[in-house]
Amino acid sequence: MTTAHINAQPHDFAKTVLMPGDPLRAKYIAENYLQNVKPVNTIRNMLGYTGFFNGHRVSVMGSGMGAPSICLYAHELYSDFGVENIIRVGSCGALQAHVALNDIVFAMGATTDSNINLIRTNGYDFAPIADFDLLQQHVSIAKQKTLKFHVGNVFTTDLFYNSHTETTKTMTRFGVLAAEMETAGLYCIAAQFGKKALTICTVSDHILLNQQLSTSERETGFDTMIDIALQSLDTKY
Repeated sequence: MTTAHINAQPHDFAKTVLMPGDPLRAKYIAENYLQNVKPVNTIRNMLGYTGFFNGHRVSVMGSGMGAPSICLYAHELYSDFGVENIIRVGSCGALQAHVALNDIVFAMGATTDSNINLIRTNGYDFAPIADFDLLQQHVSIAKQKTLKFHVGNVFTTDLFYNSHTETTKTMTRFGVLAAEMETAGLYCIAAQFGKKALTICTVSDHILLNQQLSTSERETGFDTMIDIALQSLDTKY
């Protein structure tokens, strides 16, 4: 069942798909974590794979950057390929002083400056939230591993380079944990199709303190996040 953006066949995707923004990170996850891997998408180099982790069938595919891109792929995965759960595994920029580089952020909800959900919901101010079961399962794993993590609101922005410093100040004042670019769109698509979604992010930048992870630190931190997402497959949700 090839769609406009995914050249997979029916049942090529598992029920759960991990979605990093970068398709090369999807390739990294497939090659380093999964067994019996099969490539399932190559259109526009948005690489997708299906394999097994601890006996559980799972897929991984890039989403691209921004809400429009992840909405496009999530829509097709949910509507045409039988996917039930999408776990976004990405990066974010901290907006609170107590949120540090390499910390894990679980997005319980998503504030946004994008109009993408207003268009989809006919102008209503829909509140995009994570699936509770997915959130609970993943947070439980982070607790067991005694990782430093945070659960709360994230800011999904259309602008990576935003010159309006008042935006950052407002989000910080209202307790928003971090900024990223996809979650509000993903959660709204999941709600539209009656499916499940969760965003897990590694803090790669600190917007308030002007700090960034090095390349090697990003790899280590991202591996922790990926490990949480894959270990959740051992728990039924």
